[in-house]
Amino acid sequence: MQKKVLITGASGFVGYHLIEQALACGYNVYAAVRRSSSVDHLKAFDVNYTHLNYGDVEAMRKDILENGYDYIIHASGTTKAKSLEDYNLINAEYSRNLALASVGTQVKKFVFVSSLAAIGPLEDVNGRITANQSPKPVTSYGVSKLQAERYLKEIDGLPLLVIRPTAVYGPREKDIFILFNSINKGLEPYIGRFDQRLSFVYVKDLAAVILRALESSLTQQSYNISDGQAYDRFALADYAKSLLSKKTIKFHIPLILVRLLASLLDALYAKSTATPALNKEKLAELTAVNWICDVEKARMELGYVPQYNLAQGLAETMKWYKEHQWL
Repeated sequence: MQKKVLITGASGFVGYHLIEQALACGYNVYAAVRRSSSVDHLKAFDVNYTHLNYGDVEAMRKDILENGYDYIIHASGTTKAKSLEDYNLINAEYSRNLALASVGTQVKKFVFVSSLAAIGPLEDVNGRITANQSPKPVTSYGVSKLQAERYLKEIDGLPLLVIRPTAVYGPREKDIFILFNSINKGLEPYIGRFDQRLSFVYVKDLAAVILRALESSLTQQSYNISDGQAYDRFALADYAKSLLSKKTIKFHIPLILVRLLASLLDALYAKSTATPALNKEKLAELTAVNWICDVEKARMELGYVPQYNLAQGLAETMKWYKEHQWL
């Protein structure tokens, strides 16, 4: 019989690629989506849909038992919220509820998709962020992901593995795409003038290592995930310009002006349910000097071998954006 995997956040960017990878690996996929979510882009996939009430542990336990999931990949969460309380509710408390619902059932592995933001960046350009490093998140999003990890690690009997991806890019991604769209229009903006080291992971590599984690005999371990490379702050744009055959006007916006703009946007959106693409929280991530992470633990324990560097991953990504008329 096919093994069953529940994938939460299935209608999102990473969720789409997790479904694709899980089906390729022969799993029977159950996609957890909100009733309001569009799933038109998932129609080509042979999946079952379920709707979870993350506030009701017993209702989720009933769903888990009735559908007989062998594995859970919890990729649901939010990257944009109005307050730390909102982040914690969705990213931490809901994650704990789903984990509690799964304990004592047939679930053999609970893979939590966290974020490198839970550990936070290094304060200088030297070194790499290790899997066991003392966490210092710089955003409420990172704090909420760290809180989720702590909640989950406290649950007795939970067969937990934590995956912490760095910045994820690939087909269907919308946040980093903002830069690509800007470059396509001939503009290449940067915040301030300072050295910066960045890391990235192609979404297909991330999906592959998460699926590999399901079959691991290990539990209660955490892994940082990137393509293993270190990039300067110009690398992403340089590759994109080459692939798009574009010349740009490169300019550096003084940090003080960007901070003023972020504060202004926060004020303008204060009474809105939406959050701006740039805000004071996001600025802390964008201006951190070192997001390079050490993936050796994932290599050794999960057999993680990234198949894409930034140039290779962006080539596929740009091709998809062009074919689907995003660019």
